[in-house]
Amino acid sequence: MQLYNITVAGFGGQGILFTGTLLANIGMMIGKESSWRPSYGPEMRSGSCNCGIVISDAKIGSPVVFNPNLLVVFSPPALAKFESRMEKGGLLFYDSTLIPAKPTRADVTLVDIPAARLANEAGLDGFANALIVGHVMKKTGICDMTIGKRAIEETVSERRAADIDKNIKAMEIGFAY
Repeated sequence: MQLYNITVAGFGGQGILFTGTLLANIGMMIGKESSWRPSYGPEMRSGSCNCGIVISDAKIGSPVVFNPNLLVVFSPPALAKFESRMEKGGLLFYDSTLIPAKPTRADVTLVDIPAARLANEAGLDGFANALIVGHVMKKTGICDMTIGKRAIEETVSERRAADIDKNIKAMEIGFAY
């Protein structure tokens, strides 16, 4: 059974691929089958970027997510592109700091979180993605903070090890929001 067909989307430089990897790792840590598939243009920053994550009880036949039941968006173009593809009854998380217009779907649950503002207020500029993951964890019940912290520790690259504590702090803020 597919538990979550997730799309995370925004601009390059917002941590979209890290967010997807973190969610896929959480899936594995809770004992589920998990896949992650990135999609991005040639631009390093500011280009369109998204990834699909499947978390399932059964073997995953394809990592491609056509109709997400959980959508996390960080930009107006990402919202415009993926909102209409969502499954009816899904969860749509959006950063209302970066997306001023409210999503239009009435048949999905909208979860508005001002992630960029909350991160900035906590001195965690650039960590809105981990903050939203914390909120996704809380709202879906997919895992607790113990697993979330472990997922961050295992997902953050050695090169970025100094950011582990900031990611955890941001995740805690999102979990508590």
